[in-house]
Amino acid sequence: MDDIILTDNQPALVNQFITQLAQQFSLKDLGSLTYFLGIEVVPHSHGILLSQHRYIQDLLAWTNMTGAKPVSIPQPTSPSISLHSGTTLSDPTEYRTIIGSLQYLSMTRPEITYAVNKLSQYMHQPSIEY
Repeated sequence: MDDIILTDNQPALVNQFITQLAQQFSLKDLGSLTYFLGIEVVPHSHGILLSQHRYIQDLLAWTNMTGAKPVSIPQPTSPSISLHSGTTLSDPTEYRTIIGSLQYLSMTRPEITYAVNKLSQYMHQPSIEY
């Protein structure tokens, strides 16, 4: 299954193109775009607004962090993390999955980019420190 998004300021052209595609391929028109690959598409008077609010809520629920308090700086300034501190995780899969999800999230949330980049430097040997 392949997905494609078609958009134009002239809906008649989009409908005509969809009709032409349907003559050559089996397709299903899902109508107006509202959510695609973790990104909400909200119509706005000046165009569209892209948001990952729902993606963030799902990520917080999956990591059991829905009750976490928001902070203005996403990474503590001290103590600094190190490759050789803490106990190495026996299964780093969850850590890598979360970091990958945060990397995807940084597309619409650039303020977390530095912290996510710093944490991704430890994906080959993540550890936990108490």
